[in-house]
Amino acid sequence: MNTEDTGDAAAAAARHARFGRLPERIRFEDMTEGAEAGPSGGAHAAYDPEGAWKYYSCLALDLGL
Repeated sequence: MNTEDTGDAAAAAARHARFGRLPERIRFEDMTEGAEAGPSGGAHAAYDPEGAWKYYSCLALDLGL
């Protein structure tokens, strides 16, 4: 008799007793959601010089160099 198979079976039984069975697999179609995108009229794409500072990122300035 092969002792490796017995050890694997015992380990599998212990794992099943501790964790039970795996949850059901979720299909990819159930994980995604489609949404219609309407025209924004260019309001979100417009440049705003007063608010542009919020999106400026410079590592040298962040480190105080």
